[in-house]
Amino acid sequence: MAGNGGGAPIIIKKVQGACEAGHHGGAWKVAYADFVTAMMAFFLLMWLLNATTEKQRQGLAEYFNPTLIHSTRSGQDGPFGGEVQDAETDSGKGAGASRDTLAAQAREGRESGFEEMARHVQDQLTGSGAESMQKVNLLRHVVTRMTDEGLVIELTDLMDEPLFVGDSAQPTPAMKELAGILAGVLGRIRNEVALTGHVRAYPEMLIQSPVWALSDARAHALRNLLEGSGFDSARIQRVTAFADRRNRSVNPMDPDNNRIEVILLR
Repeated sequence: MAGNGGGAPIIIKKVQGACEAGHHGGAWKVAYADFVTAMMAFFLLMWLLNATTEKQRQGLAEYFNPTLIHSTRSGQDGPFGGEVQDAETDSGKGAGASRDTLAAQAREGRESGFEEMARHVQDQLTGSGAESMQKVNLLRHVVTRMTDEGLVIELTDLMDEPLFVGDSAQPTPAMKELAGILAGVLGRIRNEVALTGHVRAYPEMLIQSPVWALSDARAHALRNLLEGSGFDSARIQRVTAFADRRNRSVNPMDPDNNRIEVILLR
């Protein structure tokens, strides 16, 4: 306070925090923003639950909770054989990688089982499993090979012993016996089979070539023989005729092209 001549004294008063009190402070804005954010997250979650399927939600859960596969080594102590899981597997793509690994292992297991079964069938159809010389001679008609589709069992004509009478679809006694052997061997397994008929080419001077009808009739003749020997008809997936389009010999008219293929499918 200071004098001002003889007048009234001048009083100076300093007030602190007046602006803050006028608007009740800024803390309410932070709380309101948190509330709005939480509500937005809640409604977003509700929308996702309604807009996605159960399978998609399960996929999201697996992505955020990857499955870990611990491999072991023989000859080492400890529950994990001393081998530490790779960090890459533990990362976000661990779930997809683990599923791919399991699928690959399952395929390898099926392939290994099929290869072993096919070798057993080959042993029985190539003479090594024959009980008599008569059966060994009969199995000279059989040629086997492995393909991506499965085990191909070829029943082929021999120069001194054809499988069908002349240029017909009438099976010879050798073909009937072979069908019985096939029905017995393939009847012990559950894989499906496919039948394909092939014949040699005929002279082009013929008015009507019999190759398509003949190859189809011979394939169905074998199907009838297999079913007549007790083979389950439901396991025959298809019967196909290839006429003279897939020859084994360079000479399309070579009788060696006459054959029926029985494919044991994978």
